[in-house]
Amino acid sequence: MKRRTFLTLLGGAAAAWPLAARAQQAAMPVIGFLRSAPFVGAEHLVRAFRQGLNDRGFIEGQNVLIEYRSAEGYPSRLAPLASELVTRQVSVIFCDNIAALAAKAATKSIPIVFAGGGDAVWGARALLVGSGPFLYSNRQIIIDEVSRLALPASYTARQAAEDGGLISYGTSLTDALHQAGNYVGRVLKGEKPADLPVMRSTKFELVLNLKTAKALGLQIPPNVLALADEVIE
Repeated sequence: MKRRTFLTLLGGAAAAWPLAARAQQAAMPVIGFLRSAPFVGAEHLVRAFRQGLNDRGFIEGQNVLIEYRSAEGYPSRLAPLASELVTRQVSVIFCDNIAALAAKAATKSIPIVFAGGGDAVWGARALLVGSGPFLYSNRQIIIDEVSRLALPASYTARQAAEDGGLISYGTSLTDALHQAGNYVGRVLKGEKPADLPVMRSTKFELVLNLKTAKALGLQIPPNVLALADEVIE
C-alpha cells in the first residue's frame, strides 16, 4: 500500500473514530469515582474496584466509563469536583466516606456508593471522645463545640466532666501518674527498667455532670447515679 493511500485511510479512520466513540460512550453508563486522597499509592484500590465491576459484567472502556476525580488531600476541592460529576450526568458516584458528604450535597438524584471507615451519614446523636494527650489537652474546645451542638458526649478523663462534659468513664490519670512517679523513683534507686513490668490500670472512675445533663434535657437514671464515683451538681 502506498504511503499516501495509507495516510488517507488513517486520516479517514481518525476522523470517523471520534464520532463512533462518542456515540458508543453516550450509550455507556458513566461512573464518577470521587476520592478525597490522591490516586497515587491507591492503584491497588482502583484495581479492586474495577474487579468488582468486572464480577458484575462491567469492563471499563467496553461497556462502562469511569470519570476519576481526586481532591488530592484538600477537602475544599471536593465540592467543585462533585459538581463536575453531576454536570457530567454520571449514572452513579463512588467515593470514600469523606467525599461522600460532598457528593450528597451536590445531588439528590444520583445514587452514591461509598466505602471506607467512619460514618458518612453524620446525624450523630451522641459523641464518644477517645483518650490520648491531644484530646485531653483540647478537651475544653471539644466540650464547647459539643455544647453548641447540644450533643451528649462521653469522655475518658474525669477532668472533662469537671470542665462541663456530660459524663466521663475511664482510668484514673492521677492514679496512673502516681504509679509512674513510683516507677521513676525505683529506676533512680537502681532498678533496671527491663525488670519493671508494664502495669494495667485497676482504678476506673465514673463521673456525671448533672448541670450539663439538665442543659441537654437528659434525665440520668437513678441506678446510673448510684454507680457514679462523683456527681457534679
